[in-house]
Amino acid sequence: MSTTLQGSSAAVAAAPAARPAREALYRAAWRWHFYAGLLCLPFLVLLSATGALYLFKDEINGTLLSARTTVAARATAPLGSDRLIFNAGEAVPDGVPLTYTDPASPTAAAVVAVSEGGRRVLVYLDPYTGDVLDRLDRDGELFMVVRRLHSLAYFGPVANGLVEVVAGFTVILVATGAYLWWPRGQGGGIVTVRGTPRRRVWWRDVHAVTGLVAGGGLLFLALTGLPWSIWWGDQVRTLSNAAGLGQPRALWAGKPVSAVPMGAVLDTAGWAMEDAPVPRSAPAASPEIGVDRAAAILAGLGMPRGYELALPVGPAGVYAAAAYPRDVRAQRMVSLDRYTGQPLVDVRFADLGPVARLIQYGIGIHKGEHWGRANQLAMLAFCLATILLSVTAATMWWKRRPAGGLGVPPWPRDRRAAAWVTAIVLGLGALFPLTGLAILAMLGLDIGVRHLLGERGA
Repeated sequence: MSTTLQGSSAAVAAAPAARPAREALYRAAWRWHFYAGLLCLPFLVLLSATGALYLFKDEINGTLLSARTTVAARATAPLGSDRLIFNAGEAVPDGVPLTYTDPASPTAAAVVAVSEGGRRVLVYLDPYTGDVLDRLDRDGELFMVVRRLHSLAYFGPVANGLVEVVAGFTVILVATGAYLWWPRGQGGGIVTVRGTPRRRVWWRDVHAVTGLVAGGGLLFLALTGLPWSIWWGDQVRTLSNAAGLGQPRALWAGKPVSAVPMGAVLDTAGWAMEDAPVPRSAPAASPEIGVDRAAAILAGLGMPRGYELALPVGPAGVYAAAAYPRDVRAQRMVSLDRYTGQPLVDVRFADLGPVARLIQYGIGIHKGEHWGRANQLAMLAFCLATILLSVTAATMWWKRRPAGGLGVPPWPRDRRAAAWVTAIVLGLGALFPLTGLAILAMLGLDIGVRHLLGERGA
């Protein structure tokens, strides 16, 4: 009997001792969650808004911008690509045609990109009549603007690197948020919302419940966006290629190639192939095959409609074509010798290594292209949920901030808990080096400010 009482007393004594430890871990996680949100929220709102818009690129082009992207289907055959390129050249007299985009459907316009004075001009044409529907700078095209905002490319390579930092911090944000959400006996804020919008607890619960539902989607969007990042993405591509898990290098074996990457001549090269070298045509005395013949060869090879075709540059140039349809598995890249029309390189999706295929699948789902409307709506829901998370987080902070202060959650008195959580955060940051450097900078700034202000923790 005495043994039972002693065991019960020990359990009772252990419970109060465990509570401060849990509270310390909670406070440390909350502080890092605050820091990650402080950095991420403005960018997450921008990325979510532009991403939501880009999900419906085809629908917006086909309705609001239909005057230049849509034509009436006709029973007559469309004009040859050579004639359409000639008409585009007439519309930009001082320009040099660079690429031709094949109409993806009987009601789609053809597009020719023309270089004029260091800028690219897009010329939209009716493929049946050859009439010019519109012409505009590529950099001013709506979805090029959206795309460059989404990648922060408008603000230079340093700003573009911030996308990688934000993606890494988003992983930390989701991980710490899941810990803060974890039920600890509270009566709400798990799957229900308490109070009214007048009370801070309502905003906290909306934030927590939304995070529960959308956290996985936010994590998926961050991870599938990382391959396009300026450092991490390039390193993954380089390492996967070196290991034979990315580009099918064997297809280039023994073939002359240029120093020009595919991504420099084709906008639709795709992540896996954008740094692959453009092949070279073998010099020949015979005349080149011409654009119409190149298009006929591509059709005979089964190239999906809507492909982009880069025109040859120089005597060793090639006809390089890439198709990037909504069905990821139909992606394809073909380069033709400009004199013989022989395929120099023909890369199908199945030819890619497992890492490249996995990343291309992820990117396709990220862009809402893989499972039709359901994919689009799911990604839209995650984008809107991310904006809601940002709004509720900002509102919570505004309601709890002290007058004249930033309202940073205090470190716990138990420095071991702070050290453990910080070590985990640094471990996550090590997976994304630019994020890791940002974490070290924030940690140094935090220590410096606390030392300056003499903060002792709560």
